[in-house]
Amino acid sequence: MPDVNVLRATELFASLSEAALAKIVTTGSTHQLERGDTLFDEGAEPDQIYVVTSGRIAMVNRSIDGRESVVALMEPGDLFGEMPLFDGGKRSAEARALEHSEVVAIPYAPLRRLYQRHPNELWGVVKLLVARLRATDATLADSVFLDVTGRTAKRLLELAGDKDEFTLPITQEELAGIVGASRERVNKAISAFVRLNWITLTDRRYTITNREQLTIRAR
Repeated sequence: MPDVNVLRATELFASLSEAALAKIVTTGSTHQLERGDTLFDEGAEPDQIYVVTSGRIAMVNRSIDGRESVVALMEPGDLFGEMPLFDGGKRSAEARALEHSEVVAIPYAPLRRLYQRHPNELWGVVKLLVARLRATDATLADSVFLDVTGRTAKRLLELAGDKDEFTLPITQEELAGIVGASRERVNKAISAFVRLNWITLTDRRYTITNREQLTIRAR
């Protein structure tokens, strides 16, 4: 059975009573994924939401010609797959593991029953959707106000977190999908950071040597 604290930490479940959350937890299951495993495909029929407990999950859209865009990166504590619970639609993106990952899956049915019986609990849904909207607004602002180099700097800082040394958990093709540019342009930006001695790079191992300048470039 999933850890109740994992669900409690999400916007969707944070306000649930102990009794209500305990019932939801008993319906959940835990799934292990290896890098490249697909949790669900774009356009698939949905019946569960997911919470990441470890690893990273990419939400991916594909163009007609096969190009990929990583529209969101889900990390530990993040919840995803909730939209069809409320609109009855199909999956809007593919969910694919970028590394060894673990997710908790919760069926839609008990959640629908909960919200029908206790509509006041929908405030958790509102908070979640507001967070999604803010993230979308931020991504749109980045695409308007930041060039590829700036977006690359920002994504590297996000992937590094508070660490100056980190291993890129994704390929440069996947990084390009997150940045929203071609791999060649993202590689050019990274090469510029190396020449400026803002980062050093060995294989996929990055060291941030000038976080201040990298942060300024990401604004």
